[in-house]
Amino acid sequence: MQTLIRPAALATLTFLCLFALPTSRLSADDKADRAGIEIPATDEGLPGSGPIRRYDWFKNLWRDRRSAWAARVGEDHGALVLLGDSITQGWGDDAGGSFPGVKIANRGISGDTTRGMLIRLKEDVLALQPKGVVILMGTNDLEENATPETIAGNLKLIIAALKKHDPKLPVVVCQVFPSSESKKRSAKDIQQINALYAAALKEEKQVTVIDTWTLFANEKGDAKESEFPDLLHPNKEGYRKWAAALRPVLATLDFVETEDDNFQPEEGFVSLFNGRDLTGWGFRVEKTQEKQESFDDKTASGDGRYVAKHGRLIVTTPPEGRRVQQLWTTREFSKDCVLKLEFRATPNADSGVFIRRPQLQCRDYPLAGPYKNLKNYKPQDWNELVITVKNNVAHCTCNGEVLEEALNLPASGPIGLEGDRGQMEYRRIRLKE
Repeated sequence: MQTLIRPAALATLTFLCLFALPTSRLSADDKADRAGIEIPATDEGLPGSGPIRRYDWFKNLWRDRRSAWAARVGEDHGALVLLGDSITQGWGDDAGGSFPGVKIANRGISGDTTRGMLIRLKEDVLALQPKGVVILMGTNDLEENATPETIAGNLKLIIAALKKHDPKLPVVVCQVFPSSESKKRSAKDIQQINALYAAALKEEKQVTVIDTWTLFANEKGDAKESEFPDLLHPNKEGYRKWAAALRPVLATLDFVETEDDNFQPEEGFVSLFNGRDLTGWGFRVEKTQEKQESFDDKTASGDGRYVAKHGRLIVTTPPEGRRVQQLWTTREFSKDCVLKLEFRATPNADSGVFIRRPQLQCRDYPLAGPYKNLKNYKPQDWNELVITVKNNVAHCTCNGEVLEEALNLPASGPIGLEGDRGQMEYRRIRLKE
């Protein structure tokens, strides 16, 4: 019986035959290109340590995605690069449209490990001369029985390579997302990886760590099925929350929200922050509260912890993870008044607003507390505080919900903004006496 081959099948067969030409038919340059995108056959001479996946499906995926990327290096030049595994790959080429106007190069490969990402770092990331790199990695290493120490060691090598390439390159490291023991990714192991990541990065000023573990973990430290249906990969809601967690940091790094905020205070209110620089603010001696250093006409404090940018007064994430610090108005206030401001917090951020020195906790409330049951709070978005002071007692609300009915205050004192953990932004700080 004669076998007929359809035209479409014939074309596919011809393509596969051409693609599978004997190596001897390839030029020297072609051989080098193929070798650069293939997974090395052995671990000998490779950087890093730990598992490199060599399953057939993974080798094919690795080759196909890297071949496509190699053909568009020029097009992706100067992009914000997303480096990761299936969670990153699943976000799509443009991160689901989460950051309009930002050139994004998604360099996620499903199933990849930290060592795999280290091996392909030069061609897939550095060759693009990126303007920034967002990293999420480590979960697949656990499935291959790598230790947390091995995983953190590979991250350190990746950060060192990025720094060597560009000492000023901004890098954002997302903590490993929660998963499940059933996926060989226990909460204990993931928390240990994240702790080792924090320790490895505590001196890296160009690296910002985002607490994406607390953002997603349930009370047992595992992923929630409502956001991770298979307990490993986020759904649409999970990606939305990830994007929201990244946005404040990307704004600080000038990838998004680069236009000035032209807000004008209501009649009777006076701005305490002009939106351009730190005029009217400074450091005070912690114990005596004596004025120590003024930042008039400066866009940042000397240590870079407090930054004025596009109408936002930013308390940046400290490299060491936590550092308690306060910025104060150079003026002091004693009259009855209404203080209004808006704040935005990264996941689990911890800060505070000082009113004549007593502190009102200002945090990512649902995760960091103490007001965990607010109905109107908007995570990783702007929220408004209204503080009404009468007879040295403050009534404090957030988006209309009461935080403190009666916070006792001294007769006079400055307004202060604290930094502790994570990034906190303030804007539209105004007061009516």
